Amino acid sequence: MNQTLSQIYQGSARFSRVAAAAAILLFAGLQFTNAEISMKAQVVLAVIALAIGIPHGAIDHLITIPRDSTRRFVGFIAIYTLIAIIAALAIAQWNLVGFQLVVLMSALHFGFGDSAYANESQASAGKSGYSKLVLASYAIPAGFSPVVLPLTDKRTLDVLQELNPTLINWAGTFTESLRNSTIAIAVFSILLLVVTRNYSLSIDLALLLALSFLAPPLVAFAVYFGLWHAIRHTARLVPKLPSAMQKVSTGKPLAVFFTAVIPGLYAIFGIFILGIIFVARGTTDVSSDFLWIILVIIWALTVPHMATTAKFDLRAFKNSLRP
Repeated sequence: MNQTLSQIYQGSARFSRVAAAAAILLFAGLQFTNAEISMKAQVVLAVIALAIGIPHGAIDHLITIPRDSTRRFVGFIAIYTLIAIIAALAIAQWNLVGFQLVVLMSALHFGFGDSAYANESQASAGKSGYSKLVLASYAIPAGFSPVVLPLTDKRTLDVLQELNPTLINWAGTFTESLRNSTIAIAVFSILLLVVTRNYSLSIDLALLLALSFLAPPLVAFAVYFGLWHAIRHTARLVPKLPSAMQKVSTGKPLAVFFTAVIPGLYAIFGIFILGIIFVARGTTDVSSDFLWIILVIIWALTVPHMATTAKFDLRAFKNSLRP
């Protein structure tokens, strides 16, 4: 057991839960008082939350390829970038199909990633991993709830109308059944986790459900991506980064955590510059077009990011599994 690593995992879980709870209380209060938040304000909140989450996926090269192998390192960067460019062009060209594939990939990535985080958190505290039943019951709703529920919310029509009208009927005639099945699976999983006394995991799913119901769809996903998934994924990067592990002995978990954040900050500026360039080519609504460009870039980067982190997720998912 490494106390500093354990504190980082526990702290990231606590932060993500507090962030989700704060958003839930904020929008529940707004609904109670019949107050409304404008679409412009939603876009601003979403851009901020998404920006916070960008760095977590920008250091795949540091945890995958040894820096002492220059040829492999440069080759990895080139292939990674090429895949992202092809994905971005595909999403831009075939909006609907590209969007549907990204939704599926994102849900799987989030679910496996959060489950891997849960197992790694157990290991950092010197505990055995979760059982196969527990992890499976957590992974599916943990990945699909924050993606499917906001996208099948009736309020999403206004958001998609702003971003890209061709995506309004992205799920076709399966919208209601997809939403209802996702809710049913999530509720069943929460009950199962409570019965098996895995209370922290059940709390996670309950918060994700409440966030999807109460917060505006765009904000709900952005809060999940930037203040939940990205924070937890960053905690997982610490043991894989030599520069971060060198500071573990200092006993300062927050400083160690930010060691895994700083290398990815360049991505925020890069993505925003690209977004500005695309929007500057001609638009009537800068805010919505800018957000759409940022989302397309993030979705495109999700493809190589998911492929890169898959082996780490599966390894942690299987690590110390109990029957």
